[in-house]
Amino acid sequence: MGDAGWTFQHDLGRKAAEAHFGDKLKTTFVEKVQYGDAERVIRDLASQGNKIIFATSFGYMDPMLKVAGEFPDVKFEHATGYKTADNMRVYDSRFYHDTYVSGIIAGGMTKTNTLGFVGSFPIPEVLRNINAFTLGAQTVNPKIKVRVVWIGSWFDPEKEGAAAQELINQGADVLLQNTDSTAVLQTAAKNGKLAFGWDSDMSAVAPEAHLASNIVDWAPYYKKSIQEVLDGTWKGNQRTIWGKPEGTNAVIKFNDKIPADLRAKAEEAAAAIKAGTKDPFTGPIVDNTGKERLAKDVKAEQDWKDKVDFYVKGVEGKVPAGGK
Repeated sequence: MGDAGWTFQHDLGRKAAEAHFGDKLKTTFVEKVQYGDAERVIRDLASQGNKIIFATSFGYMDPMLKVAGEFPDVKFEHATGYKTADNMRVYDSRFYHDTYVSGIIAGGMTKTNTLGFVGSFPIPEVLRNINAFTLGAQTVNPKIKVRVVWIGSWFDPEKEGAAAQELINQGADVLLQNTDSTAVLQTAAKNGKLAFGWDSDMSAVAPEAHLASNIVDWAPYYKKSIQEVLDGTWKGNQRTIWGKPEGTNAVIKFNDKIPADLRAKAEEAAAAIKAGTKDPFTGPIVDNTGKERLAKDVKAEQDWKDKVDFYVKGVEGKVPAGGK
């Protein structure tokens, strides 16, 4: 699992649940599961007698749904997906809460007015993060432009590093990513540029380049879900999406080089999102072709967020076809 990133953060949540429930809970985990092998692994876990199984990648959705149909007495939970069943539900995080706040920092720290984003797959989840990052940056720097390089993977340090270098070569001096290794941050450091940690605290990886880390704390949800199984109150066919208000998302470890007034703006936005008085996706929102996607003062509903397939004004290029 390494010591940073997406899977590491989920494992911290698992360990927190173990510590919380003590003798009431026994956990097991399987790591580095390829999508093509997921069905076998999930079925094996169910056959072993596990009462609740969590799958932590978008690509595990269909395999888990299939196995859930074979084990009606087992509870299944899938991270970041959208398909549910009587004994399967979905949990997700509002990552864009963090990217909006990081955008404010990036917009104030850039010297070239060009930001870079390393993307995994062009699906709504990732497009929301790119767009929120851009919208946040524009609140402090209207001249900002964002360039995106897609790598077609959630975790590939070599591709992530190459994409980061390509963005830097194009003039980007502050980088964010929706990928899981520390390669983007390390590449920024080698070039004397700035970047963020993603999914977990990456401040120790490249302290000079690290502006802040966008993290998700999965422990609150894991504790809630497991408690429901123990209480007999767990219900399927549900989708739970938590963010700053529920304490699952945060931007942490701000670099001291961030000016106090800029940090204050970022923290003010974070506090407003946490209080529920601000949503990054509040109109007017216009895409990069000039088309209005959300009218003035309208707060986007979840259905709108689930269907994001465009770049907002300020992001260069076109969204690749196909998604994931």
